[in-house]
Amino acid sequence: MAFLTLSNIYKVFGKNTVVDNFNMSIEKGEFISFLGPSGCGKTTTLRMIAGFETPNQGGIQVEGKDVTSIPPNQRNMGMVFQSYALFPNMTVADNIGFGLKIAKKSKDEIKNRVDEMLNLIHMENFGNRYPYQMSGGQQQRVALARALAIRPHVLLLDEPLSALDAKIRLDLRTEIRAIQQKLGITTIYVTHDQEEALSLSDRVAVMKEGRLEQIGTPFEIYNFPQTAFVASFVGTLNVMDVQVVDQGSGKLSINGQNVYSYQATSQANGTKIKMNIRPEMFTMQAQEGYNHLDVLVKSATFLGSIVRILVGSGEVQFFFDMFNNPHLVLPKSGDTIKVYFPREACLLLDEKP
Repeated sequence: MAFLTLSNIYKVFGKNTVVDNFNMSIEKGEFISFLGPSGCGKTTTLRMIAGFETPNQGGIQVEGKDVTSIPPNQRNMGMVFQSYALFPNMTVADNIGFGLKIAKKSKDEIKNRVDEMLNLIHMENFGNRYPYQMSGGQQQRVALARALAIRPHVLLLDEPLSALDAKIRLDLRTEIRAIQQKLGITTIYVTHDQEEALSLSDRVAVMKEGRLEQIGTPFEIYNFPQTAFVASFVGTLNVMDVQVVDQGSGKLSINGQNVYSYQATSQANGTKIKMNIRPEMFTMQAQEGYNHLDVLVKSATFLGSIVRILVGSGEVQFFFDMFNNPHLVLPKSGDTIKVYFPREACLLLDEKP
């Protein structure tokens, strides 16, 4: 039996359906990310799990118990918000111990648990400070400690790092995952940042317009997207107009140049479709069995660890990536070059991304 189950969840605000027939099973100790653009229903789904919103239809179970109508304070779930939501008039120690005080735990137990949480977030000497005396990253660590202090069954995080700068986000991302693995706590993390979702999660649930588009491991989501939306939202994607030459063999034409895909298409010969390829799948080194295209170099953009090259063949333009190194020789604008890519890199997805 799954630890947490969402079954046929619908949520409507006015005339708008914000969560539409959402189904998911989560195992104990899993780290799941809800990933999608703003307004796709991921925070609303999280709030229904927490008990702050009630589904119009469907049910939520934790360890086989229906919690759909149980109030938030009886669900034993810890939540961390984007805005930290710390009490400004309380010290760090009092903020962390607040839930324990409400639960009428003894003073000794509260002190011991607060000390344990301060040690967990590496802020042992911050107990007497107030929120205004700390950075954003420190405040978010305290918010995390407060959520964990009650020893919740499930930890819920609603875009907790989006208000922080890039370096602090990266550091805290690593800390959150390490703490989650150390405690073995079931965790659901809401984000619109694909890198966060891919790096943190055991599985990623990609959402669009209230619906679950795909759920899988980060490797599955990135390499084997089931829809054009997932392919385009997770990672960088080239979308090319191609024509089906031979449906049976996967032969396609890009501006008169033939390439092959291993993926079958249901479209008839002569039909124009979209072919999707990630920029890192191309190389300038000849490879046996690879497709190749003659293309014109248009520009190069330095992005640190990679250089992104824009090339074209007639009206079709696309990017390919070269890994940066001190001896890298870049093609020049106006050069005609060959680029190679494997057949399995060609994703044929019927709907528009």
